[in-house]
Amino acid sequence: MADPKPVTTLKLRKMKEEGTPIVMVTAYDYPSAALADEAGVDMILVGDSLGNVVLGYDSTIPVTLDDMIYHSRAVNRAVKRPFVVTDLPFMTYHGSVDRALGHVARIMQEGGSKGVKLEGGREIAATVQAIVQAGVPVIGHVGLTPQSVHALGGYRVQGKSDAQILKLKEDVQALEQAGATAIVLELVTAEIAAEISRGLSIPTIGIGSGNGCDGQVLVFHDVLQYEAAPAAKRFVKAYANIGRDIREALTAYADEVRSRQFPAPEHAFHAVKPQEQNRTETVPAKDDSAAQSEEPGVLYGAGRPSSN
Repeated sequence: MADPKPVTTLKLRKMKEEGTPIVMVTAYDYPSAALADEAGVDMILVGDSLGNVVLGYDSTIPVTLDDMIYHSRAVNRAVKRPFVVTDLPFMTYHGSVDRALGHVARIMQEGGSKGVKLEGGREIAATVQAIVQAGVPVIGHVGLTPQSVHALGGYRVQGKSDAQILKLKEDVQALEQAGATAIVLELVTAEIAAEISRGLSIPTIGIGSGNGCDGQVLVFHDVLQYEAAPAAKRFVKAYANIGRDIREALTAYADEVRSRQFPAPEHAFHAVKPQEQNRTETVPAKDDSAAQSEEPGVLYGAGRPSSN
């Protein structure tokens, strides 16, 4: 059973020290965040993956800062316990540090999140340090970085070659020294991810990087198999098949509407209560006590609030 107290940066560090795995999941709207909160997750990422699973893009690159703020507001209205972090989208934290800080300020003030996540290592360490010094927790992200998918040549596992391993180690060290709260390791070979995790004082959150990380994150829609025809992902385990259930429910609804099975009498309002329809007596022209629905303020057959 998860500790009901709100998760803080100190709590995340303590979880690493005690060997307690950190549970993180993405969420993009009020109902998904509320359900994740009720399930007891420790962290929620308002990820720019919303571009793929919510907005219909083929990558995260088209996602804007305004998109992230909009979805962050919805998530934070639902959350009580988890530590909520929002992705800074493509090209919003490169170039001027002041410009990046302005974007971070909007995420925090308008979106309501407790921290931000940035992709990259040594090349963004100075920006990470400036954000941390401004009082904002930063989650790093190395390995496969989706915003750089074109530069990487596709969605490829990282940490296979000596050069990749060296870069990963240098990147996480730079982020730790810059003051990052935690680091996401995406599609890093399990052995290297475990080695990196042991060598850091801050938590690592794995996705497709094996069981040696200090925590795990998956996309909400992957966990629930929300898509009608989800792409096969070796590192994902689906715990439900919501996509199938939704499709079957909507198909049944469409069939019943077309066959006039829905709405049935019990789903409609009537001038005469259904159980009285076979009676021969005349319904009084006006009788407030009899005309009122069992639902307060609604007349049978009116389908709108009573003016009384």
